[in-house]
Amino acid sequence: MGGQIPKPPPDLNFTIGVEGVVWCKGCRYSGYNKSVDASPLPKAQALLRCRRGDWQLSLWNTTDAEGYFLIQTDKHKQVTPYTSKDCKVYVPRSPSRGCSVPVAPARKKGSPIKFRRFVPLSDELQARYTAGNFTFAPENPAKC
Repeated sequence: MGGQIPKPPPDLNFTIGVEGVVWCKGCRYSGYNKSVDASPLPKAQALLRCRRGDWQLSLWNTTDAEGYFLIQTDKHKQVTPYTSKDCKVYVPRSPSRGCSVPVAPARKKGSPIKFRRFVPLSDELQARYTAGNFTFAPENPAKC
């Protein structure tokens, strides 16, 4: 028996969660973080898009007051045909007119997802990925 990993139970529920943060670079809005010289952007729409052959999955969520988003699949969404290489996260536009120029990643490029950890939830296990930071900036920094 040495070195063998036990088989997981057959009824293990497994979902995916992808998290990230949306920032406004250089503007001192509510929640300004000096270490990154940016303020969180609440109410930004984040999109998880996975594509493989004829399969496609698109899920949205909105950032909270800290600019944080968590996009989660549920037990009824089919994620098994995808690998992390098939998926990207997009923040198509900033919710702030004063901070609307995409800096990183560039517009329409999206951010690849990277596995971080497993998170036990009440009746399932979730694979948690990160899409990292999304940064917008003002067209004119003097107008923050």
